[in-house]
Amino acid sequence: MCSGFGHIAPHCSQFRSSSPQPSAHLAVGNISAATWFPDTDANQHVTPDLGTLTDSTPYLGNDYLHVGDGKGLNISHIGHTKLHSPKRMFTLSNVLHVPHITKLLLFVQKFCRDNHVYFEFHASMFYLKDLVTKEVLLSGQSHDGLYVLSESSATPVPQAFWSPCISATADLWHRCLGHPTPHIFNLLVSDNKIVCTSRRSLTQCQACPLGKSSRLSIRPTGHKTSAPLELIFSDV
Repeated sequence: MCSGFGHIAPHCSQFRSSSPQPSAHLAVGNISAATWFPDTDANQHVTPDLGTLTDSTPYLGNDYLHVGDGKGLNISHIGHTKLHSPKRMFTLSNVLHVPHITKLLLFVQKFCRDNHVYFEFHASMFYLKDLVTKEVLLSGQSHDGLYVLSESSATPVPQAFWSPCISATADLWHRCLGHPTPHIFNLLVSDNKIVCTSRRSLTQCQACPLGKSSRLSIRPTGHKTSAPLELIFSDV
């Protein structure tokens, strides 16, 4: 399982095991426990900090993690962790704990497959989007040529809360919902979307004809005229 990150090596070296081996090509820099670096060529999630794993077991196999200079780094544990954001919690499964690597590497293909998302990379930033809705779930900047994914890069989420109010009248619901038509309002009531304590006729709403009419109606004023243009009315 060859992978590349940073300086890409032409091929992976051979290992003691006959099965394909995990590898990575970056082992420099400072680490942050909540900072992951998306790697489009990697074939494993990798962390140098065992504390980032919420569930781990010692690795007893004979495989190594190969980096770009051909060195094989020991794999100490394998486990799972999660990346939290205001919109969603993302799962990282089968994460390798490699004490001598210095970056948290994110296997892009596996991350997208496990969480039903996709990355959209740009020159100076990236977006992590929902595979179905295309909604932006996370965004991040690039630093020194590397894209950085962290919990602090989460896109703020507008919050809205709804609960039925058993004491609300039909007139109050009508005004709170933006003056829907009687047909729409009745559908909400019949589907138990809202709860009304009274079914007052919505035709008594004075705002509806004002907001949905292009001009005001002329009401009797009591004025009487005997010549043209003696009384002028305007709704401008």
